[in-house]
Amino acid sequence: MEYYIDNRQSKYEITKDLEDLLEKVILESLSVEGLEGNFEVSISFVENAEIRELNRQYRNVDSETDVLSFPMEDEFDLGSPILGDIIISIEKAYEQSIEFGHSIEREIAYLTCHSMFHLMGYDHIMEEDKGVMRNKEKQVMKNLKIFKE
Repeated sequence: MEYYIDNRQSKYEITKDLEDLLEKVILESLSVEGLEGNFEVSISFVENAEIRELNRQYRNVDSETDVLSFPMEDEFDLGSPILGDIIISIEKAYEQSIEFGHSIEREIAYLTCHSMFHLMGYDHIMEEDKGVMRNKEKQVMKNLKIFKE
């Protein structure tokens, strides 16, 4: 498994410890899904202005969001080694970490986990699908012992 970090923001330092945590989240997300193989994922860290523009451009929603997922394929294909791209707003992650009462590292780990399941074909538009996706996210966080602090 390979992952790539693209840091396009200047408000928060992306440390080696955070990168190591995200690698664990990616690997555990794949494991919970029962996948093994040489998958590739990229994670970009941006500021609110950039994620707002991406949200407007690709989703026709003119506002900031915490994370965007761009699967390589519209249909998840186990034969494709490139899962896709994860875009995380550092500013939103920080705001949400305060709102939910945990560290920004925990918030970034959760957003990465959430986005990984989008890259693997899950969605949360329908309530039933949302429950399935949330249970998988909870399993990853529990397996890695990443809890609210």
